[in-house]
Amino acid sequence: MFVKLEGRQVLVVGAGSVGEAKIESLLATDAAVRVVAPHATPRVREWAREGRIEWHAREYSPADFAGVFLVIASTNSPALHDDIYAEAKSRGVLCNCVDEPVRCDFYFPAVVRRGELQIAISTGGLSPALAQRLRKELEQQFGPEWEQWLEQLGRTRDELQSIPMPPEQRKRLLHQYASLDPKPQ
Repeated sequence: MFVKLEGRQVLVVGAGSVGEAKIESLLATDAAVRVVAPHATPRVREWAREGRIEWHAREYSPADFAGVFLVIASTNSPALHDDIYAEAKSRGVLCNCVDEPVRCDFYFPAVVRRGELQIAISTGGLSPALAQRLRKELEQQFGPEWEQWLEQLGRTRDELQSIPMPPEQRKRLLHQYASLDPKPQ
C-alpha cells in the first residue's frame, strides 16, 4: 500500500542516524514532520533551521500525538517504544518502531523511484539488508529511461480516454503499449 502523506502530520521520536533516514524519506513525501528528541544529528538540526521540520528538543510525551496521522519511534529504548506503540494503538495512529516488527503497523520498504514509477520491496521487517540488495539490483534493471516512458504512457492513456471506444478495446491497447520496451532503440 502506498499512502499519500502530503500535508499529513507525522511524528518521529528520535533524531539519531536512523531517525534522520526516516525523516529524510518523509520529507520526500511532503509530510508535515514533527520530531521529538532531546538531541539530533547535524542534518536534522539543519532541516529544523530551514523550517522543513518542526523539532522539539526534549523527551517524548503522549501529548505529542495531537493531530498525528502516523508515528515512527527510532530511539534505542525498547521501553519507550512500548509506550509509544501502546499510545498509538489507543489513539488509532499507525506506528512503526524501527527494527521491531512486532511493534509495527507498517514497514518502510526499500524503494526504486523513477519519477512516478515506484517499486517497493519489503521483507516484512525480517531482512532490511536483503531489501536494500534487491533495491540496488532493481535500480540497475529499471534505469532512468523508465521515468520518461511512464510519462509517455500516461499521455497515451489520457489520449485514449478522450476517444470513444469500447472499454475492452481501450484496455487491450493500454496493455499493448505497456508491453513495449521502454529503452530507446
